[in-house]
Amino acid sequence: MKGRMLAVVLDWKVIAMLKKRHPFLVAAILPAAALIGCHGGDPVPARHAVAVGVVTVKPRPVTITTELPGRTSSFRVAEVRPQVSGVLLKRLFVEGNEVRAGQPLYQIDPAPFQASYDSAKATLEHAQAELTTAKLLEERYRPLVEVNAVSRQQYDNAVASALQAQADVASGKAAVETARINLAYTHVLAPISGRTSRSSATEGALVTANQTTALVTVTAARSDLCRCDSARHGAVASAA
Repeated sequence: MKGRMLAVVLDWKVIAMLKKRHPFLVAAILPAAALIGCHGGDPVPARHAVAVGVVTVKPRPVTITTELPGRTSSFRVAEVRPQVSGVLLKRLFVEGNEVRAGQPLYQIDPAPFQASYDSAKATLEHAQAELTTAKLLEERYRPLVEVNAVSRQQYDNAVASALQAQADVASGKAAVETARINLAYTHVLAPISGRTSRSSATEGALVTANQTTALVTVTAARSDLCRCDSARHGAVASAA
């Protein structure tokens, strides 16, 4: 039909049933329906459902990163110094090249240290011979002192001589070990693997034990042994 009229159709059976159960609701609906029917109006458009998105929130760890300006520097730097004094005979590496840990870098004249080692060995052998003689004398006097063939004083002197010779042998062994270590120190070895700097000494130079000036500096060349020194808050981070 034309016009702005609203037709309200009521099922009186339904109204009667509602009137018994909800009399106040029916009393409120009927005047409103009559008012709408009398005045008319535009039909109310149907409301459609609005599509919405759903997001599920779950907790998870978040890594916070900050970019800082800085520069990398080696984490391991070894300054090589001689541990014995002597004349430098050879430089056994090329400046600026990489070396391995334990690789010989310099050769110090080993002649005086070899002589000291040989002398210490000879002194040790002499002490061992004295110990053998003292023990034999002590063993010879032991049964004689029991039958009073020798005096107790002579036997006590023999025992003391054996003990003194034993101490001389221990001292001789320590001297031999010290001489051996000093002889080994004539080979100046690289303490770590890395790249060498410029050598501060050449062949023929006299070097001293534990001198203040390093012969060479070895810098670790591995990238995982570097660190980043940042100007911001003095932060230091290892580079992997």
